[in-house]
Amino acid sequence: MAATTGAVLHGLNSAAFLCGGKRSQALLSAATVGSRAGGPAPKRLIVVAAAAKKSWIPGVKAGGNFTNPEWLDGSLPGDYGFDPLGLGRDPAFLKWYREAELIHGRWAMTAVVGILVGQAWSGVPWFQAGADPGAIAPFSFGTLLGTQLLLMGWVESKRWVDFYNPESQSVEWATPWSKTAENFANATGEQGYPGGKFFDPLGLAGSIQDGVYVPDSEKLERLKLAEIKHARIAMLAMLIFYFEAGQGKTPLGALGL
Repeated sequence: MAATTGAVLHGLNSAAFLCGGKRSQALLSAATVGSRAGGPAPKRLIVVAAAAKKSWIPGVKAGGNFTNPEWLDGSLPGDYGFDPLGLGRDPAFLKWYREAELIHGRWAMTAVVGILVGQAWSGVPWFQAGADPGAIAPFSFGTLLGTQLLLMGWVESKRWVDFYNPESQSVEWATPWSKTAENFANATGEQGYPGGKFFDPLGLAGSIQDGVYVPDSEKLERLKLAEIKHARIAMLAMLIFYFEAGQGKTPLGALGL
């Protein structure tokens, strides 16, 4: 029984099975013989195949580094085995790439909403908003750039340090608000998903019990998957927005709005 099951599982992950070759016929014959001899029924075979990890290539379940790299074991939300260049072979690099994907995706989601709402409200294309004669700027470009560099530099430096030394930025000396230092702690224990009163004020991934934030693992996993999917769509949308801007077009204009 174990030998037959192992052969079938190996065959399902092979290109020969997908192509309908002689090997696939032999595997199906082995499964049929096994069922007649008291082995697992063909119905169980279908259940095992359906439970296989999803691939980034539609309809392909083959193994190998191209469609299912061994370093992508399905533990990351939204893992469909996409790493054709092998960038995540090193666990340290894989962890950093996921952190970068999250941050870029969150910025992209914010940017997409800002671009669409901003143009719908003002009628000014997003790539011309800063140069619009009617724009009211209470400060100069140099002041804006300097302020942004200081604020973003402070936030990003804290994130960088916390990535390499988790929980190091939730102490009082690391924030200018000593009384709220605990709000910067990682309430979920997972990198990139701090949760807590400060980062999850609506309690979407947890709840407040006796004044303490308690994460809900089931809700968190569902939201992590939804976020990474939306983040990837938003990054692709921003890439399209850039190409449209190069042609003098806007997202709403391309839609005829």
